[in-house]
Amino acid sequence: MAVHEDARAMREELIALRHEFHREPEVGLQLPRTQERVLAALDDLPLEITTGRGTSSVTAVLRGGDGPAVLLRGDMDGLPVRERTGLDFASRTGDTMHACGHDLHTTMLIGAARLLSAHRDRLGGDVVLMFQPGEEGYDGARIMVDEGVLEASGQRVEAAYGLHVFSSTAPQGRFVTRAGTMLSASDELHVSVHGSGGHGSAPHHTQDPVAAISEMITSLQTMVTRQFDIFDPVVLSVGSLRAGTAVNVIPETATFGATVRTFSPEARERVRERSAEVLRAVAAAHRVDVEVDYRHGYPPTRTDAEEVEFVDRTIHELFGQERHETLANPLSGSEDFCRVLDEVPGGFVGLGAVPEGMDPDAADYNHSPTALFDDAVLADGATLYAELALARTHVGR
Repeated sequence: MAVHEDARAMREELIALRHEFHREPEVGLQLPRTQERVLAALDDLPLEITTGRGTSSVTAVLRGGDGPAVLLRGDMDGLPVRERTGLDFASRTGDTMHACGHDLHTTMLIGAARLLSAHRDRLGGDVVLMFQPGEEGYDGARIMVDEGVLEASGQRVEAAYGLHVFSSTAPQGRFVTRAGTMLSASDELHVSVHGSGGHGSAPHHTQDPVAAISEMITSLQTMVTRQFDIFDPVVLSVGSLRAGTAVNVIPETATFGATVRTFSPEARERVRERSAEVLRAVAAAHRVDVEVDYRHGYPPTRTDAEEVEFVDRTIHELFGQERHETLANPLSGSEDFCRVLDEVPGGFVGLGAVPEGMDPDAADYNHSPTALFDDAVLADGATLYAELALARTHVGR
């Protein structure tokens, strides 16, 4: 328990560091202030540090014995959300917020770096610390993989682990895991409908794109419920819809955008094909033209069964079985840590960070401008990161 005790002794330091990250969130692939803070926090540790060529990523290698190398990942970017939490360390950067808890992930990984450095004599192999920008839709993990993060220690890592906090759903301190598909794929559907506009009093003299696009949206929802297996689900949600400038003018163009979540390669490809067919059929019925732009995003996040069993066992030994839950079903969120897990076996862990006294089912979820994450989980997250590396760098698990 020495690692856990050391982590608890760092509690105030970790809280202060997390608050620094939270006050100045940055979005995307270039996070210069965040990178500067990470480098400063790692400066006194025995790490071999490199920074990204195309991003503000940080890769730190801690040398151990001759055993297998492992990777620990923490994402660093925020979201374009105006914070409304009222916290005394709330964002100072206007329309940007750490609404998904990445400030906690970064802090936990720094904590793990300190713990592992202090217990370096116990390391059976090298540890690669992956401080990643651009998780929120910028595919930063893919860029880091392309730049060689998996081989940063000189040998390819044999296993990789990531962690993500939740501001609701899971009780504070509860770890959740799942073998196989844990998170969905995330794609985008962008549709533009072109007709001929005219006076609102005489729609028969127009080809109305608004009527067409309304039917398209309804038809897509019917397609999901009637053409896809409920046990291999598809979630299609329209998030943007634009048409017209005046109530008495039928416009020439209408557009909408949707997110599409799937859990298998088969459903992912089929929804791409079928959505285009449905949209073109509706367009033909309304005598309008349609442009369909289906953009692939992150594939499903799939964990390795043996690695998840090892993660579960580690959680039980550290915190007790009552602090762990195996998810019956995948989550419909998406993660670019899938880029790492598509290359090497590993596990992904959820951690409830709901503030003390709040109902997890009523608390605001990640990405909300009022989402709250409790500092109380920082030490446990750092401990889990460190203990996974210490145990996994010894052959045999």
